[in-house]
Formats: sequence, C-alpha cells, structure tokens
Amino acid sequence: MNVDIIDYESCTAAGINMSSLREALQQQQSGLIKNNLPYSELDTWIGSVPDIDKVTDLKEWQSRNNALAALGLEQGTLRQTLTKLINQYGSARIGLVMGSSTSSIDRTETAYTDLDDTGVLKPKYQQKQVHNPHAPSLFVSHYTGIEGPALTINTACSSSAKVFATAARWLEFGIVDAVLVGGVDTLCLSVLHGFNSLQLLSSNPCKPFDQHRDGINLGEASGFAILQRGGESSNSKGIRLAGYGESSDAYHMSHPHPEGLGARMSMTQALKRGNLNPSDIDYINLHGTSSRANDLIEGQLISDLFPKTTVCSSTKAWMGHTLGAAGITEAIIAMDSLLTGFIPGSMNLDSLDHALDFSIQAQSSSKECKHVMTNSFGFGGNNCTLLFSKVS
Repeated sequence: MNVDIIDYESCTAAGINMSSLREALQQQQSGLIKNNLPYSELDTWIGSVPDIDKVTDLKEWQSRNNALAALGLEQGTLRQTLTKLINQYGSARIGLVMGSSTSSIDRTETAYTDLDDTGVLKPKYQQKQVHNPHAPSLFVSHYTGIEGPALTINTACSSSAKVFATAARWLEFGIVDAVLVGGVDTLCLSVLHGFNSLQLLSSNPCKPFDQHRDGINLGEASGFAILQRGGESSNSKGIRLAGYGESSDAYHMSHPHPEGLGARMSMTQALKRGNLNPSDIDYINLHGTSSRANDLIEGQLISDLFPKTTVCSSTKAWMGHTLGAAGITEAIIAMDSLLTGFIPGSMNLDSLDHALDFSIQAQSSSKECKHVMTNSFGFGGNNCTLLFSKVS
C-alpha cells in the first residue's frame, strides 16, 4: 500500500488534543469520572469531554456530537493542512469518511423532551441534517468546505477504523487526491442506558484483560487524520497505512464469535495486505473493552497468532470505550508510537485473566517501533484491523 498519514488529532476525556493526550498517557492520568450525565443515576464511570459545552455557535447544526467534531477539528494543525490541500487540489478533490454509531441522537433525545404544547418539535430542533445518520459527514463537509465524496460508516465500534480502509481505496482508484477521515460519538442517555440494558457497564473503572474485570466504561471522543497518496506530500509525518483487514462474521448481534473467526480474519488480512509477518509487529493496541467475552476471545487470538515479543495493551481505561470513535482514537495512539517510541501500558491491569497468556503490559514502555497494529471489533461481528508503518 502507498498511503501516507500527513496529520492527525485526537480529542477525548483524557486530553483535548494530541499534546494533552500524550501527557495523560505518560503520566497514567485517566479521564474517567463517576457518571454525572444529567437524568442518569447509573452507577458507572464515563469519559466525558467538558469542553464540548463551550461550542454553542453552530446554529442550525447544533448538537453535542457536532460540537465535539468541531472541537476536534480546531486542534493542532488540521485546519491549516486542509486549507493547503484545498488550495492545491480544489475542494472537490478532497474526500471525507466519518465513522459514528450514534450520529446526533443526543440532539433528538433533547428535542423530544422539549416538545411544544401541541407535541411538535420546536423550530430550533427542526434540523433535518442533524437528525440524520449521515449527520457527521454532512456537518464536517459544511464546517471544513470539503466538497468531494462524503460517506458516514456505522459498523458500531469498528466504524472509525474502517474509514481508513475506505479512504485507501478511494486514493488507490484516483477518486480523490486526499481524504479527511474521522470518527465522533458522544455520550447521551440512549447510549448509556442502552449498554446498561445489555448488562455490559461496570460500576468500577474498567480493567481490560484483568482476571477481575466486570464490564466496560463508556466515553466520548472525536478524532481525525488526513491521508494522501505516498510521496505526494511535502509534510508527511513519516507514517504509512501499511495494511487493513475487514470482516463481518454476523455471528450474533452483540456477542463475538466464540472462536473469534471474524477477528482472526481481519488480522490475517491486514498482515497479508501489508506483506508482513506476525513477528514484524512491534506493538498492538487491542480492542480490549474490559468485557468478559470480548477480552477473552481477543486475548486467545493474539496468543495464537503473535509471538511473545509483540507488546500489547488496551488504552480504554484512559477515556472509556468511545464507540464509533474508538477505532480512530486507538489508531492514532498506535500510529503516534511510531513517532514517539512511547508505548502505553494497560492501566488498571493487576492480574491477567488466568485463561490468557500473551505479552500484555500494565506499565508503559519505550521502544523504537517500525510496524504497529490496532484492532476494532464491533457489534454484529463488524471487525477491522489496521497496520501502520514508519516510512524509512
């Protein structure tokens, strides 16, 4: 593959941008807090981004989800990089692929609690481009001025990992000259109480892969990356999308295949596409949700496919499981290790699940990485694995 990553930023409860996220990871500072979502008394922990509430000037586009997307786009040099690309290629030659599992359902929730006296939506909530599964891409196109093809992917927790695969195909076939990929999901009652109905939430800070893990914590995030064909950028970060794998085993609506067939397929596809062996991978950012079934199956697959020299960790204890934004959040953490040499550990891991035996680390470490991987496994068996390599 010949696709370069030329810019990226992450906005989570652990850090509003890459600089603060790096600091939180290095200082072992989690962004999780006890649930304080209005009208919710669930005993759990959440990864909330308080700065979202400052974004109130989106007018007909206003929603918590769009506010978090806007907040993320204002971090780092994303806007400057996009402006240069638009000036270079024209706005119609820049593509956009967004991942989200809830879009702006937060705004729809609010609208239905604030109907007028006749039971009709008030004018401020009559937002057809917000109450819309495609809302993330509609808004980001509007916000950035991108006029090329735009797509919103909703494959649950793998949504914003799959954006990289779609962007790579668009670039390969010359559909566009650069692609902004992203993911955004925000906390709301539907999300929090929906996962509670599945008996997946923990009343404790999550402990991925730990023997005593008892469920997940939810969070919210936005993340963005800009992709371009290899060799065409003068400001490449020296990171290449080396491969990707996608699968959909459709075993069950919410439970992974007991043998992890779809997850195995996505990992082996990514390795094959990247022309890499398992022993070539220096670090894997695991899906690692802290649920009993998901962690067990993923851990067994890693043990089966990769040598003990491959360092692994889950980073969800910093910001929670950010659903449709989890894929890009963890892809960014993985690719950033190629530049910094910093590999975050698995916060809260005290005792590895007795049924597992692989090289997952509780403490952070430093290592020069050449090839890294990240897994994102979603409901319905929608799986995606991404490989990133350092360009020599």
